[in-house]
Amino acid sequence: MIPVTKPFLPPQQVYQTYLDGIWKRQWLTNMGPLASDLELRLKETLKVNHLLFVTNGTVAIQMAIKALELKGEIITTPFSFVATTSSIVWENCTPVFVDIDEHSLNIDADKIEEAITPETTAILATHVYGNPCDVKKIEAIAKKHQLKVIYDAAHAFGVEVNGKSIFEYGDISTCSLHATKLYHSVEGGLVVTKDAALLKKLAYMRNFGFDGPESFAELGINGKNSEYHAAMGLANLKYLEAIHQKRKELTARYDEKLKNLKARRPIWHTASENNFAYYPLVFESEALMLKVIDKLRGYEIGTRRYFYPSLATALPYLEPTSLVITDEVSKKVLCLPLYFDLTLEEVDLICRLILRVQNN
Repeated sequence: MIPVTKPFLPPQQVYQTYLDGIWKRQWLTNMGPLASDLELRLKETLKVNHLLFVTNGTVAIQMAIKALELKGEIITTPFSFVATTSSIVWENCTPVFVDIDEHSLNIDADKIEEAITPETTAILATHVYGNPCDVKKIEAIAKKHQLKVIYDAAHAFGVEVNGKSIFEYGDISTCSLHATKLYHSVEGGLVVTKDAALLKKLAYMRNFGFDGPESFAELGINGKNSEYHAAMGLANLKYLEAIHQKRKELTARYDEKLKNLKARRPIWHTASENNFAYYPLVFESEALMLKVIDKLRGYEIGTRRYFYPSLATALPYLEPTSLVITDEVSKKVLCLPLYFDLTLEEVDLICRLILRVQNN
């Protein structure tokens, strides 16, 4: 079987070494030494000044909305994982969907202003598949209308724009370190901001709002992560370059073999480089895509319609909204297997099967 994704795991002894330390210290959670060390190492790796390691990427978004004290309407994308929208609703705000750009598959920055109302307080945009949004245009719109900006950068670990970390854009950026991501801590997330005072507020919020053992500074939740997850994060950091290179190699093989396929890849931001988090294809037709899914399933090869259906039509707690490009793309987009243990021979097999569908 070839799954659509598989978590990278470091050599077991590397992880075991960290576990031995945890057993010796008996410090399991509440920002122990490994979690603190991971934060420092991630700041160095990602070239950011302020970063928090939290429970997961969803909690990261919820904390961001709460820390910025957002109310009313938040403009967002319908082409993302459900957590982007559900976090807005969870925090008692109203998501307002803006259609996506057909080339990048990110929120169309040219359509944001027409969605702004007196109730709008923020923009929450996703760097889809790690591909950066039009951060310059979104920043200009936010300044003009005095809006906050949150970026859901769940897929964008290691991505830079003009030589600067993608996490440096917006008021707050969040990231997921879930096991399916190219870099993971089994479960985990990041909250990143340039604002030191905002980071302090978020740090209080992560730990129930405590400001010492007998006082409180903020309304908080339990957003902390454990030493076991931090251990995996530290172990995996050692292999970032190898992971990136392997995914790059696999992506190039797909590109080569599928160059005559009736499908297109999203166009990447011109001032950025692909982090190879996913291999998405937008097929010429939904019918062809469905045939490909069926063919690959027959050979026990997994794929994922990521993201389908559109969040603007799928969620039972929101009134459905039709958005032309999102509706069209979401029906025809498919992610192919991409992970460290995938072999070039397996990619060749997948490509042969896909092309066989098209040519029959």
